[in-house]
Amino acid sequence: MTEENIPPQEEQSKSSGDSWQEVGRQFQNLGTSLAATMRATWENEGTRQRMQDVQDGLESMVNQVGQAINDTVESPQGQQAKAEAKKAMNSFQDAFEQTADEVRPQLVSALRQVNVELQNLIDRLKKE
Repeated sequence: MTEENIPPQEEQSKSSGDSWQEVGRQFQNLGTSLAATMRATWENEGTRQRMQDVQDGLESMVNQVGQAINDTVESPQGQQAKAEAKKAMNSFQDAFEQTADEVRPQLVSALRQVNVELQNLIDRLKKE
């Protein structure tokens, strides 16, 4: 069968398959390029030292932020904020429980109605 005789659907399928193969090849090429870049970067002593400097700087920053958080939490203001957050959480929990208690009867009623309607549908389907 020549290309002129290929049905449009098969031609589109072939074209689509070729496109996906090309996407796969491009991902493969990208992976190869990224791996080569990583190897080249890691093999360069200057780059490796700069990466170590960045890592050391980040670790120092994390330690300083962690210490600042601990200092703040242990301060009188931190303790007050913690107590206020606890009060707010308790208020939220109380409000949620009250709302749940108020909504529960309507929810149960709605679920019962849904069950009745489903049972009616089942009964009609059985009759047909």
